[in-house]
Amino acid sequence: MGENRIVIGRVSRPHGLKGEIRIEYFNPEDPHLFSRYQMIFIQGDTGSPQPYRPIAVRPHKKFILALLEGIRTREEAEQLRGKAVLVDPAELPPLDEDEYYWHEILGMRVVTEAGGNVGEITEVLPTGSNDVYVVREGEKEFLIPAIKEVIISIDKKARTIVIRPLEGLLQEDDL
Repeated sequence: MGENRIVIGRVSRPHGLKGEIRIEYFNPEDPHLFSRYQMIFIQGDTGSPQPYRPIAVRPHKKFILALLEGIRTREEAEQLRGKAVLVDPAELPPLDEDEYYWHEILGMRVVTEAGGNVGEITEVLPTGSNDVYVVREGEKEFLIPAIKEVIISIDKKARTIVIRPLEGLLQEDDL
């Protein structure tokens, strides 16, 4: 989506009459992190993402309400409906040693301890207690829980995740 920026949300709709927008933020566990972004980018239908400086940001229910520099009317805010919200990776908060952003996990290969190829992570599903990695290989799809009992190691450089499948998670003929 342009210059390695990371999608962090989506504009759902305008809010009010003065250009405020409602953003579906992809980090619902900590909506206050959104306020740390000095600049966000909104990806239009064509061309490069357009930069916007947040003037005011506040959590509202499961969303973020944001007033952006240059957006002053409901009609201007309406033009942003459905568009992706991105940030530069350098603006993302640091993580603990065993934590990863979804964009780092997507596309990684998943293999078993025994060396069996499971597939590639195509999606991450938040479930509340832990994420679930959707892993696809051809027509096969596996749901791998992102828990310590299953995830043995993650190698960001090699883009590989080694798993120890729980009983019943994979069948021998799946690999």
